[in-house]
Amino acid sequence: MTDSSLLNSEMELQQQEELYQQLLLQTMGNMQTENPDSKVIRPQPGMCVKTVSESGMQKVFINICQSNSVPRPPDLSREELVELLQSEDPSGYRVPMTLGEPHTEIDNNSKGCTAYDVVINQEFFQMCQKDPLFQQFVILVSLEGLEHKYNLALSRDWKVLKNRKFLGSVSEQNIRTKSRPVIQELQPQPDFTLLVEPPAGVPEYLIAEIKLPGVTSSRSLVLDVGEDRLVLTARPSLFHLDIFHPFLINQENSVAQYNNSTQILTVTMPVVSS
Repeated sequence: MTDSSLLNSEMELQQQEELYQQLLLQTMGNMQTENPDSKVIRPQPGMCVKTVSESGMQKVFINICQSNSVPRPPDLSREELVELLQSEDPSGYRVPMTLGEPHTEIDNNSKGCTAYDVVINQEFFQMCQKDPLFQQFVILVSLEGLEHKYNLALSRDWKVLKNRKFLGSVSEQNIRTKSRPVIQELQPQPDFTLLVEPPAGVPEYLIAEIKLPGVTSSRSLVLDVGEDRLVLTARPSLFHLDIFHPFLINQENSVAQYNNSTQILTVTMPVVSS
């Protein structure tokens, strides 16, 4: 005999999933109709730059990301760059970039800070990594772009973090395009909280609490814990989370537990260093 209540429950879950997919596609369709000259991209991490705001001397992190969806600037030799920087009006050479909204993160001292995401062309980014002068140039134009867009004053005494390519969570961004983009399915980012234990002193554990409404079983979760990165996917196409945090953790001794009642995934990660 088959339990009809179980069949009904499975049918309801399937109907909810189908309804969710329909609503998601409808939402994406409306977004593309309202703004046909843009598309959504998920950039790749590049480098993380630390500086401070001139006003409140608060920490500011700039995630300079890379994507081939962003146009490449005109070719520029090292000699031409030197002449450009020495000229009275260097604004004649423009680097296409997207400037993301500010988002609040935690630094390695467990204190709040502000981070911005800047996306430039991937090939241009790779070229800048090979030459310190080009790297300084792309950091400078990123600072100036953020200052202009958000009315900021950022210190030019910056520091490129050696072991961090990104601080926070890699999120999708809208970029302008002349061609009409294809409607694509997005995986929304779940709500999450990062906690440090103990709250004061040397951190021993980094704890991630991730809310996953609609996820009925841990079998649908794919979790990848890296040294300074946590990637989570909830299938089928429910959620996607990609976080870079300011700690180095012990991957082998990390533990994950999913509570079916609260639908919260808790990942406990021993901290090696920060």
